[in-house]
Order: sequence, then structure tokens, then C-alpha cells
Amino acid sequence: MATLLPPPKRVKVYHGVPEPEPEPPKPSSNIVVQFVSEDDGQPLAPAVNLPANLSREALEGLLNKLSPQEDPVPFSFHVQLPEDEVKIPGAPTRIVISKSIEDDILNHPINSRSFTEEDVFVVHCSPQSVFRVRPPTRCSSTLSGHSSPILCASFSPTGNFLATGSGDTTARLWNLDTETPSHTLSGHKGWVLCVEWEAMERRLATGGHDGHVRIWDPKTGKPFGEALKGHSKWITSLCWEPIHLFVFSTLRLTSSSKDHTVRVWSLLTRRVEFTLGGHTASVNVVKWGGVGKGVLYTASSDRTHKNSHWRATPPSSTRHPSSSSPAPTTTHSSCGRRSRRGSTAVNGATPTTKTKPLGRLVGHSLQVSHVSFSPDGRWAASASWDSSVRIWEGRTGKYVATLRGHVGGVYRVAWSADGRGVVSCGKDSTVKTWDLKTYKLKNDLTGHTDEVYCVDFVADKIVSGGRDRTVKMCASSLSLSIRVC
Repeated sequence: MATLLPPPKRVKVYHGVPEPEPEPPKPSSNIVVQFVSEDDGQPLAPAVNLPANLSREALEGLLNKLSPQEDPVPFSFHVQLPEDEVKIPGAPTRIVISKSIEDDILNHPINSRSFTEEDVFVVHCSPQSVFRVRPPTRCSSTLSGHSSPILCASFSPTGNFLATGSGDTTARLWNLDTETPSHTLSGHKGWVLCVEWEAMERRLATGGHDGHVRIWDPKTGKPFGEALKGHSKWITSLCWEPIHLFVFSTLRLTSSSKDHTVRVWSLLTRRVEFTLGGHTASVNVVKWGGVGKGVLYTASSDRTHKNSHWRATPPSSTRHPSSSSPAPTTTHSSCGRRSRRGSTAVNGATPTTKTKPLGRLVGHSLQVSHVSFSPDGRWAASASWDSSVRIWEGRTGKYVATLRGHVGGVYRVAWSADGRGVVSCGKDSTVKTWDLKTYKLKNDLTGHTDEVYCVDFVADKIVSGGRDRTVKMCASSLSLSIRVC
């Protein structure tokens, strides 16, 4: 029996005109790429010739082969735009490669004339963390208990507990496994303005509007002794000494205050070791330096940033300050708008050299309310009353991009543990997460009914608190489904 052939394919006709044949895909041209380190601009490998449509994943694999590592390292890639090309205020100064150089750079609307196929593409490479945090997508629970607005919130180092401070003069500890309150910390005589966990999670420090600093046992919710008294006005910031800098097994804590001073407390003697002066207005932030011993960084409403340095002598030759002998005072060097290291030393320290600022970060049109570095120090995010968040290079201070989406002042920003995400909160009663590849809004986490004063990010959870007196917990969809199962 003869085999019957299928009839020929019928040609589609539109109004009497045959359908045009699809054009064959345009072949991608080759380009020259030079991979350089984002840290110092040094080449990571010889320049290579490759197709412009090579995917971002393929670029990552190629770079790992050209500069062999013990294990493959994830990278992010971007190309810096020339300064004269960025003419739109607030526009990004770099183009992130998320698909390919062809799609993201050659076909980018900003790229009017900066890059052509004949150019050598200098691709800046930034190593990423080997883990990835799932971005929270929705609020999973509401924690009630405070009777006044929540002013501060902080996850414990392990992420198992949460501490919040409120205008009801109490701090609360929350168990995040059960999402229930574990202890109420009562003792302050005014608003609790800041909470800070010790790195080993053995202590919690709180600072209040009453000018007192209190230390608590998170396991029992009981205070370690009486309050640390010395400041004459309210506490604005607290910071524990980094655990790798412990001296003579003495745990220390610093506090800044509206009274223009910073105090260093010894938890062994429960007294002030040093009082640091020099600012002429409220000291709003104090941070303990991670390199060297006895380096503190402060920022003040007097528009100055100051560094103070000392070298402590061994306990055998130092008399602890008593109630009858006032603590020694270190005065910062005058520095106007510049950042310099204090020239006065305590207990035999030699004078330190002056330092110059790396740059002036200009761009916000209103007051900057908060600044936070990413965990790896590569980026910094700043929140402002101008309703925006700005991203800066952490090492050079160069402007990167503006994140717009809030319709009121932004009060606080926090980073995810992998450094790939930023969360912000503000006056518009929302918590927002941002995509740092596109610099666009990723998720709008609603739920609060009034201004949100504080936010923190740990693992794949976000906690926020504000004027509505509630704590909101937000998590990724995967975390929620695992919890339900």
C-alpha cells in the first residue's frame, strides 16, 4: 500500500497578504572584557574576547576559571557610567549586569553613547556571600503588649530572640520560635530609647530618657545590679566592645547622650572608665572600632564626626575610679566639619595622627535620619526625611543610586545578612524591601496603621515597630509554608 504524504502546510493570509517569514536571530558580536576588582580596580584576569550575549551566570563561571579559587565564588558585576553621562538627578551611576552585557549595557536606555561594541568593557566584580537570604514577602504575625509607641527593636545575635523598647518605660523580650513575649524589663523611669545585645547574647543593654543605662539577663529578665548613672540627659545610642577586643577579661559598654558626652562603662566595676567630651551638641551615635584597641567613633548634632583613642594600662597599675574620684575625661580635638582622630590620650597613650575624610556624601535634600553599612562593608545605605534611601560605596563614599517609593520621611534602614537586600521604614506606615540589581521597590510590607519607627533584619525575617504599639513580623513565603507544615 502506498504511503500517503501529508498535505502541504497552508500559508496564512491576512487581508490577502501572506504572513512574512520571521527574521533569523541577529548574531551577537564579540566584545573585549576586562574583569577588575571593585575594591582596588586591579585586574582579576587578562582581558578576554567573548560574545556580548554571554549570560551573567556564564560570566561568573568564566571568572572563576580565569582566577581559580578553592571553591567557586559568586560574583556581582557592574559597569561604571562616566560622570558626564549621568545627567538625570538621582539616576544610578552604574549599570548592574543581571542578564548579559548586550541586554543590560548595549541596549540600556541610559547608554546613549557611553559604550559601543568596539570598547573595552571594564567590568567591576564584587564577591558575594556564599549564602542567599530569601526576601520577606508578607507579614506573618502581630505581637502586641506594649501600651505606648515602640521606639527601638533589635534581634539577638542568634536570631532566636527580639528586644523592643517603648514609650511605656519598659523593654520586652520576645521568643521568636513561639512569637510570644518572654519577659518584661521594668526599671526605667522614662521612654526606652535604645536596646543593644552583647555579642554572646548573655546580656542586653537598654538606654532611656531618664539618662540611665541598664544591663539585663535575657534568660531571666532580671537586671544585673542597679542602673549605670552618670549622664545628665537621655541616652541616644549604645555599643558593646567587640568580643575580639576584650582587654583583661573586662566587658565594656559605651553610651552616647544628649548631654554632649560619651561614657565608657566597665561591667566588672559597674563604673565609668572614661568620659569623652568635645562635642558641643547631642552625641547621636557611638560605634566601637573593630581595629586596634580603644577607638571610638561618634557623630553629633554639632555637624562633626570625631574619633577618640586611648590605650589602657593593666589593672595592677590603674586605680579604678571610685565614687569620690571623678572619671578622667578625654577631649576630642577640634575638627569642624572634618573627621580627625583625637589628639589627647588617657593613661599613657601616645598621641595619634590626624586623619582626613575620604569624601563628603552629598545628595539628600533634608535631614539624614540613619546610616547603615552592609555586613561586608561594601555598601552603605542612608535614610532621610526627604522620603528617599540612598546607596553609597562603603569604601569610597561614591554615590550609587537613590531608592524612591516612600511618601514620607524614612526613619530607619537595615541590611540582610547576605548584603543583597535593604529594608526601610518610615512615616508612611510601610516597611519596604528593595532590589539592589534594579534599585527598584521589591516588596511593600503593609500592616502598620501608623508611623514605623524601627526595623531590623535577621535571616529571612524582618521585625518592625512603631506608633501603633505593635510589633510586626514579616517572613518569606517559603518560611511561612514550612511553619504551617
